Amino acid sequence: MHNVHGILLVTLAMAGFTVEDMFIKQLSQSLPVGQILIMLGCGSATIFAALAGGRAIFARAAWRPLFVLRALSEATAAMAFVTALSLVDISVVAAVFQATPLFITMGAALFLGEEVGWRRWSAIGIGFLGVLMIIRPGLEGFEPAALFVLISVVAVAARDLITRRIDVAVSSFMVSFQGFAALVPAGAVLLMLADTGPRAISMTGGAMILTAVAFGAASYYAIVRAMRIGDAAVVTPFRYTRLLFSLVVGVIVFSERPDALTLSGAALVIGTGLYTFVRERRLARQARRGCIPPQRARGRRKPSQPFRERP
Repeated sequence: MHNVHGILLVTLAMAGFTVEDMFIKQLSQSLPVGQILIMLGCGSATIFAALAGGRAIFARAAWRPLFVLRALSEATAAMAFVTALSLVDISVVAAVFQATPLFITMGAALFLGEEVGWRRWSAIGIGFLGVLMIIRPGLEGFEPAALFVLISVVAVAARDLITRRIDVAVSSFMVSFQGFAALVPAGAVLLMLADTGPRAISMTGGAMILTAVAFGAASYYAIVRAMRIGDAAVVTPFRYTRLLFSLVVGVIVFSERPDALTLSGAALVIGTGLYTFVRERRLARQARRGCIPPQRARGRRKPSQPFRERP
């Protein structure tokens, strides 16, 4: 039953993140992206500051260089992700974002010294081919703004790799507070670059912001809870339901019509991501039995903080 509850929580979290993305995309039609980031950052940071506790926020251990670097990665990911949402179909953004696990595996091999065999490297290469099918550079239908999603994916992968190295004594709530608080200066930078000031918010816009903050915070709690009560091998693949929810929202709310090339590319990305995950779990089991060196099994080195699905 724990796995069933975990699957339900992950699925609800993916639906919640999609609702948050929907409101952000709608707000971007009338508000500057930087202003949206500032409001999201203030709202979510306030929630996690309250959960972390006042003293924890000022603890010296939570402001070491790695924590600051992680927050900067979070800010970069959010700037790129929200910019992409404002310019590109939500279904395209969600499809490309599913390549994040592949980038994490590649980053772990290149920067953390973890051994990745030819099977997983092949899966990464095929997954990148799927990304190219979605973005289609040099072909008709290419949207340069879709490259912002790739920037976000790289920043999220960097954030999660840094998370493995930070002090586990610092609570997840504190780390989350730092990530959301970083959105405020990031939004200010975008406002300056766009040379536009903040605009007045209607009651409808204010309600959308509050709803987006509520869904984002609740979805984050749900994903953390799911990873604590369920087996990761069972619940993690259900993260890909986010793409399904995004496709539905794109068609119903934004009248999007993903073409066959986009859907085929998304299928390649998800398929290779699932293969990589299953392969890592198998290597982890073999490492526990002493069949292979433990450094080959990325699954044995668990992140010290839970993975956040949304930048």
